[in-house]
Amino acid sequence: MTTVGIARWSATHPWKAICAWIIFVVVCVGAGSATGTRTNDSDLTAGEARRALEIVDSGRFADPAVENVLITAHAGTLEEATARRAAADVTARLTRLAEVERVERAVTAPDGSALVVRAQMTKPADEAGAHVQPLLDATAAVARTYPHLRVEEVGDASLTAALDDRVSGDFRRAELVSIPVTLAILLVAFGALIAAGVPVLLALSSVAAAIGLSALTSHLVPATEVLDSVILLIGMAVGVDYSLFYLRREREERAKGRTPADAVEIAAATSGHAVVVSGVAVTVAMCGMFIADSATFHSLAIGAILVVAVAVIGSVTVLPALLAGLGRRLDRPRVPLVWRLTARQEGGGRFWPTVLRPALRHPIPTFVIAVAGLLALAAPALGMTLKLPGTADLPRSIPITHSQERLVAAFPSTGTSLQIAVRAPAAEAPSVRQALNRLGERAGQDRLFAQDRTPRLQTSADRTVSVLDIGVPHPADSGEAGQALDALRGQLVPAALSEVPHAEYAVGGWTALNADFASDVAGAMPWAIGLVLVLTFVVLLATFRAPVIAVTALVLNSLSAGASYGLLTWVFQNHWAEGLLGFRSNGGIVTWLPLFLFVVLFGLSMDYHIFVVSRIREGARAGLTTEQAVERGIIGSAGTVTSAAVVMVAVFSVFGTLSTLDMKQLGVGLAAAILIDATVIRAVVLPAAMILLGRGNWWTPRFLLRGALRGQTEDDGEHDEPTAVRPGVPGTRAAEHAR
Repeated sequence: MTTVGIARWSATHPWKAICAWIIFVVVCVGAGSATGTRTNDSDLTAGEARRALEIVDSGRFADPAVENVLITAHAGTLEEATARRAAADVTARLTRLAEVERVERAVTAPDGSALVVRAQMTKPADEAGAHVQPLLDATAAVARTYPHLRVEEVGDASLTAALDDRVSGDFRRAELVSIPVTLAILLVAFGALIAAGVPVLLALSSVAAAIGLSALTSHLVPATEVLDSVILLIGMAVGVDYSLFYLRREREERAKGRTPADAVEIAAATSGHAVVVSGVAVTVAMCGMFIADSATFHSLAIGAILVVAVAVIGSVTVLPALLAGLGRRLDRPRVPLVWRLTARQEGGGRFWPTVLRPALRHPIPTFVIAVAGLLALAAPALGMTLKLPGTADLPRSIPITHSQERLVAAFPSTGTSLQIAVRAPAAEAPSVRQALNRLGERAGQDRLFAQDRTPRLQTSADRTVSVLDIGVPHPADSGEAGQALDALRGQLVPAALSEVPHAEYAVGGWTALNADFASDVAGAMPWAIGLVLVLTFVVLLATFRAPVIAVTALVLNSLSAGASYGLLTWVFQNHWAEGLLGFRSNGGIVTWLPLFLFVVLFGLSMDYHIFVVSRIREGARAGLTTEQAVERGIIGSAGTVTSAAVVMVAVFSVFGTLSTLDMKQLGVGLAAAILIDATVIRAVVLPAAMILLGRGNWWTPRFLLRGALRGQTEDDGEHDEPTAVRPGVPGTRAAEHAR
């Protein structure tokens, strides 16, 4: 059934369509809540770091969480006697807790500036976050007893608890802010409350259904921790966009005197068709993330595909039912001043004709200047560095991050460590232990490794797996930590284990994970980009039957992606915008972001491109010249594209205000990319390029021409003005005679 047929059925059976949609959303949410979401903490591992984790997991080691209680002076020199009494108090309180397995003796920092008490919890590290509060309460009680000392707790469990609390708070804030902001923008766009509320309602229901479905799929592909945020981000954007395309066209047709039923049907044949094609384009673009060998990308791809698919389904089913049921009540209640302003804008304003004038009158210099500017903006991307955010990159507004810094400063070896995992037959366990002990002694003589902590060696119960932890007195993402990793992998570990013939080994740890994941992403990028380009070309070719149009879209979207990469690098790999955006640069871009940003931008850009080019093609089929068709198509779609872009930029910008570095970079990157795409690309570069190409835009190879003629009844031209003789434009009588 075509989009027109689906819309016709929904419009004639509105209550059935609306009830079916409500049942669908409720079932999705209920099923997701019943099954829960399965996550995977190791979904960023790749390469040798993944092999190290697999070896460690095969040893079935107990992995209890360790919390550190740090005791320092607020100012001046630490009084050791008082600090010792505080440490004894901490030890006594923690020992009495059921959540604590054992407490180690207090250790003094090498420079005497601090004491640390380490407590081993009964729960493993991946579960301890939910059980750490009693330890935090005990530490706070000691801090109150010794007000002249700084007594603070930090560890994986407490850091996880603090970060989870901040992320969940950020997510709630994003929801609370993005919804009223979106509603306000749509109210300005439509001038009527009901018309503004319909897209928000559809977007929110699509997000809810997609989150429920993603919980189900997480039992096949584990979900990443940012998945719900990404679904909300993309769902609000595409859900509102698709509704906007439909609503604008329906109102436009009603303004021409069509009945509500006819207006809905025409909107389905034009904007509805564009929504379906756009949804397919976004979906195939998201498939590029499956190229990467990472559950993170697979999870993000599935979540994005789900929310886009649900939004498309809602746009072609329940939206026509709502529009037909509401009819002219859609424009009630009106906001007086805004309604008059909206009516004038829909009738044609001066802004977009002014913006478009240089491309129409001087296409060559306009195209050259605009492309040169985009290339200049993309230039910083050549120096892009990929990094995973670590503990040092946690938001400075979380107090525990300052505790972590003080702990690392006083005890450098607590900063990070490298893990040598070895698997060998049990009979070779003595040889493995001897080799790893020699390796630990050798590392202790090298300043690349921590001098204040003896390497820790563990052996599994079956004696087949041994793990050596070696401290590194440098941040995990520093060059020194990278040198330590290279030294272990390239020289020290192979030399130490050369006499153990059946040993399988790998070097892991956070530094290794960071390096291997970045390498994996860099290797997957060319293949993913190639797949996205090919699939997008196929979708556009099937839609427009015009290879030139398809190639133009790929080039323009690549320019837009490159410019956004450059802007992202310029902002986040330098320090000038830290105060403006509230972050601290770690000198890199989050490792998974460039690939994700590319496929999302490529998909979302298709919204505008397909919608705008479809309107231009309508003019070409009506017999207009290329210049006239471009002018009419872009100005006619400018209101919709502007409103959609403003909504996207606003929603993405909300995420740019969140605390964590990955969400901040994602929000700023997508907001900047959409802004560039909707303004410079669609209003300057696209019209200039199409005018320069002229009739060549619509050239159709002979093997596609028959399909173009046969498919005309399915595309967005079937309700347009009568077809005129227009040489070389597929679907016109001239093109038919040209056969």
